[in-house]
Amino acid sequence: MKDVIAIGIAGGTGSGKTTITRRIAEAFGGDVSVLYHDNYYKRHDDLPYEERAKLNYDHPDAFDTNLLIEHLDALRRGETVECPTYDYAAHNRAAETITVRPAKVIVVEGILIFAEPELCRRLDIKIFVDTDADVRILRRIVRDTKERGRSLDSVVAQYLATVKPMHEQFVEPSRKYADIIVLEGGHNLVALDMIMQRIASHIAATD
Repeated sequence: MKDVIAIGIAGGTGSGKTTITRRIAEAFGGDVSVLYHDNYYKRHDDLPYEERAKLNYDHPDAFDTNLLIEHLDALRRGETVECPTYDYAAHNRAAETITVRPAKVIVVEGILIFAEPELCRRLDIKIFVDTDADVRILRRIVRDTKERGRSLDSVVAQYLATVKPMHEQFVEPSRKYADIIVLEGGHNLVALDMIMQRIASHIAATD
């Protein structure tokens, strides 16, 4: 497809990336397709559950980013892709896939997407969502215990062991590649409105 723009939305865990992504998708419907980096965690059928639970899921190596890049390139060519999904309770890729169709705007969302050079180069607009660390960990605790079947102790242990150090090593340094930095995520209505207007103008120009 000609005149396709790819928008990357990155930031730390619990920063508000998904809120912004969902609002964009809801506002523009079929003109926007979304690829979530989290859906591209590598499959680990070779490991028992106990070992999978110990893996570092906040390191770039945890993701099959090459597959995401293949899917992004395919969407740009106007092709439909079957996106993998991930089972957070089982710590493994699920059997189900999600059909993602080409669109005028492709949003790629994930904590580490700017830390991957090949992926970062493919993003026309790069947005980094920056939210206070205390707010982010509280959001993560609520999300992982309510939505992902995790215990409070496991969430805290994972945060201290991998999430925080990987944020400092990979996520925070990647903000330098951003074109736009949005403070306070989806609560920043001024920034959100500006992003929406940019997307709307692109869609209108390609009609």
